[in-house]
Amino acid sequence: MTVAVGSIIEGVVTGITNFGAFVTLPDGQVGLVHISEVADTYVRDVNDYLKQNDRVKVKVINVDPKGKVGLSIKQAVERPGPQVRGRTTRDNRLSFEDKLSKFLKESDERLQSLKRNTDSKRGGRGARNY
Repeated sequence: MTVAVGSIIEGVVTGITNFGAFVTLPDGQVGLVHISEVADTYVRDVNDYLKQNDRVKVKVINVDPKGKVGLSIKQAVERPGPQVRGRTTRDNRLSFEDKLSKFLKESDERLQSLKRNTDSKRGGRGARNY
């Protein structure tokens, strides 16, 4: 049985290194789960997330012509899409115009706050410099 890119398979962790974990697939092939593909959060040490002989679901993300198999644990987990408020486009994300207007509004608020803070340190608006 050959592994196909995009398929989700259950495998067994056979080795752990500082850059990832090796997983043996049901057909006997060994693939690598890179440290960046172990979890959605920052992974400092793979041993915090995986142990030898753990059974894990992995998604095949690439197959090298030389036979190397790239795997991902975080992509094998189904999670709901992002929840956003306001006007959205068809793929449930803010449109560019909405993002731009939100950025400009937040930026203006930050500038106003900064101006108030620096004006008070200078002695207010019409203060003379000696």
